[in-house]
Amino acid sequence: MLNNSGGFPFPLSSLILATLSVWACGDGGTGSEFTALCQELQAGLISGAVKDGIPALTDPTLVAVGDDKADYLLGTDRVIGLEVAGEYIAIPHNILWWHEIVNLNDVGLAVTYCPLTGSSMVFDRGAAEGAEFGTSGLLFNNNLVMYDRSADGVVESLWPQMLAGGRCGPGEGRDLEMVPALEIEWEDWVALHPDTRVVSRDTGFPRIYTRYPYGDYEIESNTLTLFPQESLDRRRPPKERVLGIPFEDGGGLAFPFGALRDVGDLAAIHETGDGQEPIVVFWDSGASAAMAYRPSAGGQVLTFEVRGGAFVDVETGSEWSLEGRALSGPLVGQRLEMISEAYVSFWFAFSTFFENPELWLP
Repeated sequence: MLNNSGGFPFPLSSLILATLSVWACGDGGTGSEFTALCQELQAGLISGAVKDGIPALTDPTLVAVGDDKADYLLGTDRVIGLEVAGEYIAIPHNILWWHEIVNLNDVGLAVTYCPLTGSSMVFDRGAAEGAEFGTSGLLFNNNLVMYDRSADGVVESLWPQMLAGGRCGPGEGRDLEMVPALEIEWEDWVALHPDTRVVSRDTGFPRIYTRYPYGDYEIESNTLTLFPQESLDRRRPPKERVLGIPFEDGGGLAFPFGALRDVGDLAAIHETGDGQEPIVVFWDSGASAAMAYRPSAGGQVLTFEVRGGAFVDVETGSEWSLEGRALSGPLVGQRLEMISEAYVSFWFAFSTFFENPELWLP
């Protein structure tokens, strides 16, 4: 288990190389030929734990800020913040280190985080016909591979998190719709939404949610991955967090947090995304958070800058929050559209799944 030099939340001696044949997918487990998309995964699939060995949560109890059952959180702990049915909720990394998936059944969402790739992604489960997601025990390029908990007698499918789609089984070839979310430090999420609710430490599982179970794994310069990567893109430290925006052609655009910090406490960065679509990225160094938006509201395209410690659009002088909400000025109450496909991950992971991505640097 864990030791002072780092470790993982399951014994390394239990980790074995495996092919897709360990999984009863696509044919009810009879071992027939793999489909094309299964073959795509076969070379990279390995087994990191048993199926459901890392237990996903379903509809965990949510508590208010200040509740003693939220006392496991420090202000600098990272959370995935999102709006659900008009309410704001936070799913902390502390919970997801140990569970990786939180199913929210009332709204058909899965909030997911892979500690090995640092990837925070929220999915609408409609492509899986609303089925809950669990952890398959398989990894693809060190990334979480989910499975859908289908009804009895129905073959399950695999859903690699960073591929955001189904492989092997009835869900093969279906894309998961991503839901916009903001990865941010807890105290800054609370500042944005004092009425937020957060996952209670009473999950029904005996876990110590104040303890990070992977030792020094997250150190930016640490080249260790659970299973070896064939190659690492050396342009940035492997475990540096980036805001990544995938492109449909397989490429992508990455904004490294270290480079964003070099710009200053706040930054508004205009770039072009997939198909030369204009985007703007808001960065807040204190919150260690970045998000990408389509820069238009109120029927006009906007240009942003940092002025007086705030995000301000040049066209109307309105002030905006990190979440893309106009707080004052002529556009007060307006919201920028989040680019839902944008998410935070470690650099080595994003550059593995989206080979040779464009890299933003100041």
